[in-house]
Amino acid sequence: MSTPIFTGAGVALITPMNSDGSVNFDELGRLLEFQIENGTDAIIACGTTGEAATLSVEEHKAVLSYVAEKVNKRIPVIAGTGSNDTATAISLSKSAQKYGADGLLSVTPYYNKTSQAGLVKHFTTIADSVDLPIILYNVPSRTGCNMQPKTYAELEKHQNIVGVKEANGDISSVSLTRSLCSDDFAIYSGNDDQTVPFMSLGGKGVISVFSNFCPKEMHEICQACLDNDFQRAAEMNFHFVELMDIMFSDVNPIPVKTAMNLIGFNAGECRLPLVPMSYSGYHDLKDCLAKYNLLDKYKK
Repeated sequence: MSTPIFTGAGVALITPMNSDGSVNFDELGRLLEFQIENGTDAIIACGTTGEAATLSVEEHKAVLSYVAEKVNKRIPVIAGTGSNDTATAISLSKSAQKYGADGLLSVTPYYNKTSQAGLVKHFTTIADSVDLPIILYNVPSRTGCNMQPKTYAELEKHQNIVGVKEANGDISSVSLTRSLCSDDFAIYSGNDDQTVPFMSLGGKGVISVFSNFCPKEMHEICQACLDNDFQRAAEMNFHFVELMDIMFSDVNPIPVKTAMNLIGFNAGECRLPLVPMSYSGYHDLKDCLAKYNLLDKYKK
């Protein structure tokens, strides 16, 4: 049996921005150290939460290079390199391999609305171009494309395609995927609040928004699952569910970047076309963070 790229809680890391909208690499370094010091099991850079959609190709590559160099193999770095253009996805994936990433996260093509056969061709073409393990990423609410478990089973035949971040919101698809794929095919929850049920069905962990500001807590939830202590995991999950839910009170990553600013990091704002939270949404989030004693907790 092969070993997954990681088990437990991988953080879907934000990309901090300066006031002029450029990437804040100093704060990115601070965030990476915060994650490693607090037990995060993997770093996922330049995904949805990392605003990959509004990074230029040059910025995207610069962030991946910086993250891989800064982490320096202390924990796995998984590079978000997906695109709706197969050639661009290949270029980003090759760059990530050159920089020293440990794996790739590749989202289904968005807007194009390709078929399941098109998905197989897209991902196998990417997998043929690199020598890194690839985690597929299914998030139909954002892409308009829902990859099916039978497609995972077909893609798993490629030695470089090793798992999926499943964010379709359908718990039943985990069981179907497990029944069609080998035990080596790793399933990760793409939704924080579904981590425990995912892992109870054999999932390996979560790629987490919540871990940006509660890395230790998300790691502990996942570790309890890996230890088969699902009662403890569920209790921790129940405790934090309000905080997990409010991260999706607006379009991701608007709430999580707002939260990171409120707890003492310099996350900056999201790039357009994403805009700041409404007045009421901001204060609801602030009140929720205060309830969990997180306001200004990490302020310098």
